[in-house]
Amino acid sequence: MSIRRLANLIGFLICVLLMAYAYYSQFHDGLQPCVLCIFQRIAMIILGIIFLIAFLHNPKTIGARIYGILLIIVAAAGSAVSIRQSYLQHLPLWKQPPCGPGLNYMFNSLPLNKFIVKAFTGTGDCALITWKFLGLTMPEWVLIWFVILGVGGLVVNWHWSRDVAKIHNKI
Repeated sequence: MSIRRLANLIGFLICVLLMAYAYYSQFHDGLQPCVLCIFQRIAMIILGIIFLIAFLHNPKTIGARIYGILLIIVAAAGSAVSIRQSYLQHLPLWKQPPCGPGLNYMFNSLPLNKFIVKAFTGTGDCALITWKFLGLTMPEWVLIWFVILGVGGLVVNWHWSRDVAKIHNKI
């Protein structure tokens, strides 16, 4: 198995483990996800799917580079959501937005353009800090993982695809 293929498998498995912990904390520990948490989960699931497809497909140079670009784009989108939630969590109480309705209610009652704006700006629910590990909140840890997975996925799919092409050209 090539290093690139193994790295894509590891990226997929990390995404699976992160999502498993997210659902464990929700259903076992009772931590209900806010709107921004749900969007971070969606981004992590998409990231995992791209890693899995890249692993199964095992493309040559151009295909691997496309997967690398897709991985960094999805990771950047997820990072943006994590940054927004971290920002909300660090606001003083008097500056935090009021708590809002749930995602299902907003989706069913608002026009699509207003739903998207409301969903991505977050509410007071998104500003609550209910979990910390080593002094960092969950969205801060998710941000770290988005950066690791996005940059790692780009580098391994871009760099190793170039090296594999060089080896093939020499043979």
